[in-house]
Amino acid sequence: MPISNELLEILVCPETKQPVRPAPPALIERTNVEIRAGRLRNRGGEAVTKEIREALVREDGRALYVIDDGIPVMLIEESIELAS
Repeated sequence: MPISNELLEILVCPETKQPVRPAPPALIERTNVEIRAGRLRNRGGEAVTKEIREALVREDGRALYVIDDGIPVMLIEESIELAS
């Protein structure tokens, strides 16, 4: 179930306060390739092992916040840093 527009309007990155938007499918797939290869860690340093179905990307494109069972996980240490 996609995230509601009402929730999306109030969510911001907890680190920079930038708006977030739904991650495009191509970004989710590239991220899942890295997860399957065992090369991805979150910003807290833990290996990301669960493939992503939905996520939010920060406005500047540098951080990814996973949506787990319809709930955005908006914790800095759980976010995934993206290449600029």
